[in-house]
Amino acid sequence: MSIYQDKKSGKWYFEAMIRGKRYHRAISEAVTKKDAEIYFNAFKTDLLRGKLDLVENIGCKLFKELVKVYVEYSKTNHRSYKTNVAKAYKFEKIWGNKQLKDISPMDIEKYKISRKKEIISKEKIVNGEKIPPKTISNTTINRDIEVLRKMFNIAIENGWLVKNPCANIKKLRQENKIERYLSPDEEINLMNVCKGRFEYIKPIIKFALNTGMRKEEILSLKWRCIDFEENKITLLDTKNGSKRFVPINSDTMEILKEARKNKICDYVFANPITQNRYSDLKGSFRAVCKLAGIKNLRFHDLRHTAATRMANNSVNIIVVQNILGHKDIKTTMRYAHPITEQNLKAVETLSNYAERNRMIIKYKQNKF
Repeated sequence: MSIYQDKKSGKWYFEAMIRGKRYHRAISEAVTKKDAEIYFNAFKTDLLRGKLDLVENIGCKLFKELVKVYVEYSKTNHRSYKTNVAKAYKFEKIWGNKQLKDISPMDIEKYKISRKKEIISKEKIVNGEKIPPKTISNTTINRDIEVLRKMFNIAIENGWLVKNPCANIKKLRQENKIERYLSPDEEINLMNVCKGRFEYIKPIIKFALNTGMRKEEILSLKWRCIDFEENKITLLDTKNGSKRFVPINSDTMEILKEARKNKICDYVFANPITQNRYSDLKGSFRAVCKLAGIKNLRFHDLRHTAATRMANNSVNIIVVQNILGHKDIKTTMRYAHPITEQNLKAVETLSNYAERNRMIIKYKQNKF
């Protein structure tokens, strides 16, 4: 028998084996451990006297029942729930008819291995160069496991399970990637190809570079969120759930005034055909990048570019953090990593030091 308090929720629980049957439940009435012990003793007495008809069967719930609960939880609590829900349904295909108690850490490790072997794109030859097949990234697999971990935590909170099989599952090592941002020359090339059927994406790209806003924040932006008198944009539906303000610079103001002339609906950037917001820009953005000869650039890298440019111009990192809407300053530091003039001078001293040593050696050789 064990009585314990959940550190996160503060609730007291008991777990015990009585007459060959395991019982595990929350004690909502308990404030202290002593309260929990009194409740448990009363529960045990009533159970042994036959006053309670309890069949808890810890761990006997099917995994697919947990999926239903998690889907509702995610829709209520997660802004971008669709990805998480898709992951939950993927797990359901694997373990749907399994009882929760029968899903072991080894099953989860096997999932990681099989996921790592999945091929996204086959081997191909581009410009005479062999491109190896692309597999699922470690980052994606780690996100899968985090969703699974949360699902089992929900099962524990509901008294369906005692221990989370993901508890000791280690994350895969995530790949270090070179941060990508748009150079001034690339920006000129990109703007030059945004014409004809791609003319509409030009102001959106410029807007992203001048505000640092996320793609979804830009596409869902409504006119009521623009304050022309105060020169600010108010974002209500942000990734971290907090309201934030983005200043309007002169270029952004120009874009907004031009867009206002052709206003057709509540959205700032609207499709004249559907008279509604653009659903996505992935295809068009990929197309203009190809026309401009720009490789490996995502729309999100425009946000990274804005952060880097602000940092390069000695903007205080806290100010950059506020504009981008990061809760953790470490996230801002990851985006903004400028090579400042001061940094260049610092490493230049190393070059000067090496040159000084070469001169000394040459002098000594000539002397003797």
